[in-house]
Amino acid sequence: FENVEKIQKILKVLADVGLGYIKLGQPSTTLSGGEAQRVKLASHLATQKKNVHTLFIFDEPTTGLHFDDINKLLKCFQMLIANQNSVVIIEHNLDIIKCADYIIDLGPDAGDKGGEIVAVGTPEEIAANEKSFTGEFLKKLLN
Repeated sequence: FENVEKIQKILKVLADVGLGYIKLGQPSTTLSGGEAQRVKLASHLATQKKNVHTLFIFDEPTTGLHFDDINKLLKCFQMLIANQNSVVIIEHNLDIIKCADYIIDLGPDAGDKGGEIVAVGTPEEIAANEKSFTGEFLKKLLN
């Protein structure tokens, strides 16, 4: 496929998101949840038109993923942002939260005792906020 630019671009993006080992024609049912998620993101990255920006909303995207897959997913998010897309992530995984540009911390608890904005700002600002339970745990990761 060296001479087919469109296919070459897709294969490069698949390799960039850590999926270079997948075989062409491999059934999608054999992919893990993390692999399937990255295939979808790679497809978007490979076919995104210039000056067309997309808002992506992910709800707990790291649930059930292996630590290595989480790092690869983070790379996908960074690639989306580098292509001028916006990424909103609802997440409890501190390894993802600490990489955010901006955090809206909801709480203070769950259910009826939550749903209020406790803190907003960068990971460092959240970590410094004494009202934020998230900040309490985030502080340990950032130090």
